Amino acid sequence: MNRLVIVPLLLTSLFLAACGSNREAAAAAPAGPKKVTVSTAQAVTRTVPASFQETGTFVADETSDIAPLVPGRVIATPVNVGDFVKQGQVVCELDHRDAQLRLDQARAALDQATAGVRQSQSRIGFSGQGKFDPALMPEAVAARAALESAQAQARQAAADAKRYENLVASGDVSRSAFEKARTQQETADAQVNAARQQYEATLNGARQSWGAVENSQASLEGFRAQLAQAEKALADTTIHAPFDGFITARPVAAGEYVALANKIATIVRMGSMKLELQTPEQRAARGKLGMTVVARVAAYPDRDFTGTITAVNPSVDPNSRVFILEARFLNPKGELRPGMFATARVLLPGGENAVFVPRNAVVRDKTTDSYQLFTIDNHTAHLRVVVAGDVEGDQIRIVNGLAGNETVATSAQSELFDGAQVQAR
Repeated sequence: MNRLVIVPLLLTSLFLAACGSNREAAAAAPAGPKKVTVSTAQAVTRTVPASFQETGTFVADETSDIAPLVPGRVIATPVNVGDFVKQGQVVCELDHRDAQLRLDQARAALDQATAGVRQSQSRIGFSGQGKFDPALMPEAVAARAALESAQAQARQAAADAKRYENLVASGDVSRSAFEKARTQQETADAQVNAARQQYEATLNGARQSWGAVENSQASLEGFRAQLAQAEKALADTTIHAPFDGFITARPVAAGEYVALANKIATIVRMGSMKLELQTPEQRAARGKLGMTVVARVAAYPDRDFTGTITAVNPSVDPNSRVFILEARFLNPKGELRPGMFATARVLLPGGENAVFVPRNAVVRDKTTDSYQLFTIDNHTAHLRVVVAGDVEGDQIRIVNGLAGNETVATSAQSELFDGAQVQAR
C-alpha cells in the first residue's frame, strides 16, 4: 500500500479515538445538584394574650348514684343508659303491694281514732270548735245555775231574817217568827255551800273528761303520723330523678331485689361541666378566680371551648406537687362529656409575642411524634423541629423553634431534607 494513503488513515483513527475518550469522560463527570421547587411563606410575629397551658379532665357538674329509700323487688325500669330525664321523672318502680296494705291499715286506724275523739268530746258536750272551757260544759252550766239560784235564795232569806230581827225588837212579830226566819236563812246558806261544792265537782269532772279527750287526741296524732309514714313508704317505692340530667348507668332490671345499699341508676348533670386542671405548684400564684380558660378536646380538634376558673384548690398534692384549678364551662348541647381529656390555656392579664406560620408549613413526623418544618435560607432548606401550639384559622402558633423572621416552605416537604437546594415559585 502506498505510504501516502496509510498516513491519513492513521491520523483519522487517532482523531476518532480521542473524540470517543472525550465523550466517555464527559459522561463520567458528576451532574450538578437538583433543585426542589417549593412554595414559601413568611413567619409572622404578633401579640397574643399571655397564657399558660395545662391538661385536665372534664367532670360532670353534678353526679348522683340513685339508691332506693326502701328495699323491695324491682317491677319496672322505664329509663335506659343515655336517656335524658327531667327532675321528678320516674327512674324505677318497686313492688308496692305491701306498702299499699300498710297504708290501708293506717287509714283504718286513723278513722277509728278520729271516731274515738269525737265520742269523747261528745261525752262532755264539747263541739270541737274553739278552746276548751270547763265552765261552758252543760253539766257545769247547770251546776252554776243551781249555785246562783241558791245564792239568790240565801240573800232573800238573809233579808227576811234581818227584817224579822228588827220587828222583834219593836214587838211587831213574835220571837218564834224570827227564829223561823233565821232557820230559813241558815238552810239557804247550807244550800249555797252544797251548790258551790257541786259546781266545783262538776268543773273537776269536766277537766278530767277533757284529759281523756286530750289523750284520745294525742293517740289520734300518733295514728296520723303512722299514716304519713305509710304514705311515704308507698311513695318511696317509686324512685324519681333528683335533677335534670343523663342516665349513665342503670345496673338493675325488673325482677331483682334491691336493698338500701344498692344503686338503681347514675344520673349526671351536663348543662355545665367542670374542667379539673392539674397545675404545677410553681404556677400556684398565677391562677386566679374569674380567669378565662380556653380548652380543646380530641372530639373537636379545631374548636375552642371557653370557660371560667371558679375554684382554686388551696392545697398542693405532696406526691405529684400539683394543685387543681377548676374551671366551669357551659354545655347546653351536651358536646362535652364527663371523662374527656382536654388541653387548656389559662389566659393571663397582658400579652406576649407569638410566632405564627401557615398550617401547611408544619408536618408531623409519626416516627418521632414531633412537628417539623423547613426554613429556606439562601436557596437552602434547613430542617427545624418545633413545638406547635394553637391553631387560629389557617395559621398555627410555633411555641418553640422559630425566631419569627424566617421563610418557611409550604409545599413539597416530602422531597426536602436538611441542606436541600430549593427554588421558590
